[in-house]
Amino acid sequence: MYLSDDSQKQLGIIKRYLEKLIIIIERSRIRDYMYLTDSKRRLFIINFIAGVGKGFGQAIGFTFLAAIVLAILFSWVDLPFIGRYIAKLLNIVQQYR
Repeated sequence: MYLSDDSQKQLGIIKRYLEKLIIIIERSRIRDYMYLTDSKRRLFIINFIAGVGKGFGQAIGFTFLAAIVLAILFSWVDLPFIGRYIAKLLNIVQQYR
């Protein structure tokens, strides 16, 4: 089958566009996404594990933040005006430990 010069040019252009499209699709990981959403069970398990991990990270982060805030409050107890209120707050916190 012989093609004219114009047809060969058009095929070359189409080939280049298809190669660019293939690269874009590979970069966007559509295949991985389709594999993930193929099974609802797999999708549920992966999202569940991710949610547990995020919740665990938030719990640890809040614990560290609360410890830092309490350490700062303990250091402020000695201040004349603020110390009285902070001491009351710390007494309330210690009652619930």
